[in-house]
Amino acid sequence: MAEKTRVVVVGGGAAGFFAAITCAEKLGPAGEVTIYETTANPLAKVRVSGGGRCNVTHACFEPRELVKRYPRGGRELLGAFHRFQPRDTVAWFAARGVELKTEDDGRMFPITDDSATIVECLTAAAEKAGVRVCTSLGVRTAEAGGGGFWLTLTDGSNVRSEKLLLATGGNRSSAGFTIAERLGHTIEPLVPSLFTFHIDDARLIGLSGVAMENVTVAIPGTKLRESGAMLITHWGLSGPAILKLSAWGARELAGRNYEFSILINFAPPHSRETLARELEAVRAKNLRKQIATWSPLPMPQRLWERLVTSAGIPATTTWTGIANATLLHLATQLTAAELKVVGKSLFKEEFVTCGGVRLSEVDFRRMESRKCPGLHFAGEVLDIDGVTGGFNFQSAWTTGTIAGEAMATVSDKAAGDAV
Repeated sequence: MAEKTRVVVVGGGAAGFFAAITCAEKLGPAGEVTIYETTANPLAKVRVSGGGRCNVTHACFEPRELVKRYPRGGRELLGAFHRFQPRDTVAWFAARGVELKTEDDGRMFPITDDSATIVECLTAAAEKAGVRVCTSLGVRTAEAGGGGFWLTLTDGSNVRSEKLLLATGGNRSSAGFTIAERLGHTIEPLVPSLFTFHIDDARLIGLSGVAMENVTVAIPGTKLRESGAMLITHWGLSGPAILKLSAWGARELAGRNYEFSILINFAPPHSRETLARELEAVRAKNLRKQIATWSPLPMPQRLWERLVTSAGIPATTTWTGIANATLLHLATQLTAAELKVVGKSLFKEEFVTCGGVRLSEVDFRRMESRKCPGLHFAGEVLDIDGVTGGFNFQSAWTTGTIAGEAMATVSDKAAGDAV
């Protein structure tokens, strides 16, 4: 009887489980697939994501559009998404009894609105495929040799595997980066990718919870500019527009120690000049109305009042008492409000990092190391990160699938060496 192919997956998160399931299903009885998870709670990030609902993926089914949502890794993922993309993710879960729904902004969740549905699906699929899941037990070191790997576990024991997958996520303290480095890989510096902005500004005080459906946010002196919804919090600003800006600017903003200015346009697509003309037209039709008591723009009334005050206009002033110069100043507050960012906060529990294993050192056709044959990668251990909206999970499903399939097959190079 032929000896089983032993595959070890380091990390029990989304990418690790998907890779293990894919590999075990493909190998069948000929394989032995084991997940080692350092914590007692595998799939913990899946459970807390999306506010406990799990934003599984995004309804973007064209690979060339999909890769535009990845500040790092988009070019490398293009071919991968042609092999496994959101449509395939939807089908994968549907085949296992989990239906997904699409919300207005394109995010996709299980119809139960409960992340436990996804956790239970992955756990059941792993069990059915014969994957062995070891919790509270991690891999400390890995040495390559003899056509495989010798692994030392955190309890001091040793195991042998023919294939090794690192799917330890983007946590800088994980063993995945140490193992990858020892096996010849370069680790790009790790910095947060999705974070909110700390801002101490009188214009925001007392407005926590106020949200705008569409603003544009830019960082002067850079090409960084994003649009979308924004939320005022008790510490500053959050919401999709801010999170996208933080993702695209992750390295540059880290280099500034998270101290920089932002310009907010609360009334896109208006410029200061076009909005000033519109406000003049509003004034002509509402001469006796108090300017602070009614917003002519689609924005929360409380925010309008605050910006009117910030423009130096007393609350009881009527439209007829506003000079053109004052309207221009108000238009500036509305289209180019400058605020000073003095720090950051992580986006809830959805920790995402920029940085990881250098992408040029990985063959994305198999998610296999170009430095160490038999070593594979999936998920955020790679220098890949997406904006908020289900894109980070999608890269985990995609890279996990490709790695899982590759670990269950003989590479073209290995086949050639064997001839």
